[in-house]
Amino acid sequence: MRRDQHASRPTKRIVFDDPHSVDNMQEAEVTRVRSLRGAWRWALIAAAAATILLCINQQFSLRFFVGYTQLNTEYFYLLIALMLPFTFLIFPGSARARLDRVPWYDIVLFALTAVSALVLMAYVRKAAEAGWEFGGAPTQVFVAGLVMWALLMEALRRTGGWSLVLCVFPFTVYPLFAGAGWLGPLGGSQSTLEQATAYHVLSGESLLGIPIQAFADTVIGFLVFGTALMMTGAGKFFINLSFAICGTFRGGAAKVCIFASALLGMMSGSIISNVLTAGTMTIPVMKKSGFRASYAAAIEACASTGAVLAPPVMGATAFVIAQFLNVSYAEVALAAIIPAALFYIGLFMQVDSYAARHGLEGIPRSELPALGQTLKEGWYYVFVIALLVVMLLHFKRESHAPFYATALLLVLNQIFSRETRWTPATIARFFEVNGRTFVELIGILAGCGLLIGAFSMTGVISSLAGDLLRIAGDDVFLLLVMCAVTSLILGLGLTTTACYIFLAILVAPALEKLGLNRMAVHMFIFYWGMLSSITPPVAIASFAAAGIAGSPAMKTGWESMWVGSIIYFIPFFFVMNPALVLQGPDPYAAALGLMALAALGTLFICGGIQGYQVGIGDLRRAGALQWPLRVALVIGGFVLATPGGGINPLSQTQITGLGLCILAPTVLIALLLVRRGGRSRNIASPSLR
Repeated sequence: MRRDQHASRPTKRIVFDDPHSVDNMQEAEVTRVRSLRGAWRWALIAAAAATILLCINQQFSLRFFVGYTQLNTEYFYLLIALMLPFTFLIFPGSARARLDRVPWYDIVLFALTAVSALVLMAYVRKAAEAGWEFGGAPTQVFVAGLVMWALLMEALRRTGGWSLVLCVFPFTVYPLFAGAGWLGPLGGSQSTLEQATAYHVLSGESLLGIPIQAFADTVIGFLVFGTALMMTGAGKFFINLSFAICGTFRGGAAKVCIFASALLGMMSGSIISNVLTAGTMTIPVMKKSGFRASYAAAIEACASTGAVLAPPVMGATAFVIAQFLNVSYAEVALAAIIPAALFYIGLFMQVDSYAARHGLEGIPRSELPALGQTLKEGWYYVFVIALLVVMLLHFKRESHAPFYATALLLVLNQIFSRETRWTPATIARFFEVNGRTFVELIGILAGCGLLIGAFSMTGVISSLAGDLLRIAGDDVFLLLVMCAVTSLILGLGLTTTACYIFLAILVAPALEKLGLNRMAVHMFIFYWGMLSSITPPVAIASFAAAGIAGSPAMKTGWESMWVGSIIYFIPFFFVMNPALVLQGPDPYAAALGLMALAALGTLFICGGIQGYQVGIGDLRRAGALQWPLRVALVIGGFVLATPGGGINPLSQTQITGLGLCILAPTVLIALLLVRRGGRSRNIASPSLR
């Protein structure tokens, strides 16, 4: 995409100068949380520090507990005892609750959670030996389990909202009624209250199941790394680097937004914090460059949504996928590379076509940070990220990699950066920020774990997969569309992780039975659940960006869908050919060709959607044929980008040939009409450029 040249003018150079923006962003991100003060704040700091040390002890086998070997289940319960109680202190019970003090009833809930977790931890070793998860647990364990069950639902409500708890709670009690005839295909093995409670809190399939295992094994380390990265000034480095590289392109401010959000997202894995970190800088610059407020907010929302998909540090869902598939996190990160690249390529092309159509120029070089100076100030971030990637992909040490990378980052930061050098106050803030993140995540993940336990307890999953196949008539495309729609609808009320867990249990087995690649299926579900962040009526990323831009929230949500419309097609591509998630025989060679075709097809889709085709020009000059040409470009681009073979009845050669047959005459006609329209316009108005 071309660069626009500008005469230099005396304007202030754009530089992002807040190295500790993560602190401010976390405060702005969620006004519904309490900022703990005094003894409660120091208790959270101590609990977060203990959580990190316990994780290091477990992953590196340091034997902190001399003469005692801790079981994994005891380790999980200790983390729950440390973090889950703070849910009731940090997240108020209602919108009317005061944020300046902790009420007595939240302190009671805090104590009940800590006590029940410690009781269960004390008995979990004996439970494993005696098989109590299937019944026969003593009264004190049963009571502690019931209390924990109830508290988990309240923690889920506070962290994820009513929509999440109303989706999860009915399924957690479902085993109590699974034998009822009126349940039809959902009927399964029924349990008593004692059996269900014991299974939920003592087995490795429910509360202590996949979500908590992912949190304890890998999520903690990557969250620590992401927080350290932001608190050592990486936000400043990534945003300045984005301005230096992309700022002079046409529509440069929007392309900076995409590039910066991708870089920050790769390190944070959080959609909302990405919006609030990058958006506070990029949205005002986009508005100043000529983008209307709602469109600028939509670009930021779409760019930030890719944070949970962009390796090496993806959202928590990616770690849950690794646990579900019983593969290394590195394999999931590798599988996400091409989907993430296609996500951002599609968004970049959309913005480029929009900027060209509306004549939006880049930012003058004189107003941008210098690339050399930016790299000189932040070279060690690149070095640290390289270490993380090498340890993940070459050494396959995903549980150790973030801790080594964090240690190296902190050492280099203390040596080479005076501006962001840490003090005792910074260290305390580091543990506090991590603690708040741990608390929110464990509240959601622990509650969602019961969802898995309920279906595991009843044995209904395999029969449900067969029922779904019968409904779809073994039509793989129909089942994929059903899955996509269900995922999008569930995503409107659930977090991405909860949505993924729900569909990984219910729908993924049916898709796998049709012969689809497991990794591609789970990435498909993950991708579609993620898209709810930009899809009204919820669209949390769009609404957060709208708040910064000062644009109407719902209008921004619809704009986000339009800006990110290409993104809705991409998941179907990698399900149709798993080479796009680096699966199958010789995936790397196949992936390069498929990615090139997908990118080329995306270029034409974006040209049709935005009304400006790179290499042709503004399609408005085609006159009455503008819309037929735009529709033909979208259809031809989609066909060209679609992988052939596999579940597609057409081979790769046939599908590519069909796409070219649609696009070749469309491009030729568009080229002739646009050039003729441009000449007519110049003759009619010679001064027009």
